[in-house]
Amino acid sequence: MRNFSKSIQKGFTLIELMIVVAIIGILAAIAIPAYQDYVIRSQVSEGLAMASAAKASVAEFYANRGTWPGSNLEAGIGVASTVEGKYVDNIAINGGGITVTFGNDANTRLAAQSLGLTPGASVNGDVVWRCGNAAFNSGITFASGASATSGTTTSGLLNKYLPSSCRP
Repeated sequence: MRNFSKSIQKGFTLIELMIVVAIIGILAAIAIPAYQDYVIRSQVSEGLAMASAAKASVAEFYANRGTWPGSNLEAGIGVASTVEGKYVDNIAINGGGITVTFGNDANTRLAAQSLGLTPGASVNGDVVWRCGNAAFNSGITFASGASATSGTTTSGLLNKYLPSSCRP
């Protein structure tokens, strides 16, 4: 009689390795677009953080004079093109409205898009803000001459990139 020795399998078969690679590919196909959306939302957040100084200036101007500032210079902040950040190209004030325009190192889906902040006054004279496409609050008198451009159309800055307070 012959002695047959049993060979013990060590390692993975080709099929097992291919299944693992396929699973990793599927997970990557799901994760990469979600991560890109997260990155764009964080870049939009920089614009809103930078706009807080302009919001304070507009609110102070309104509190002192009872009207909305017509430009960056009236509000006491620099010329629009000098107010920039890593992802923000400029911040412009027009009639009290603030327009944040993205550019510089911003994602290509965000570059050259804008987000508008429109001021309004409550019955107590408090300044409140409407961001992007958010609904107008009731009982608020919004600045009639405010020009705050939001490129939030289907060809512009999509609502999914906006913070929840700026969505309709």
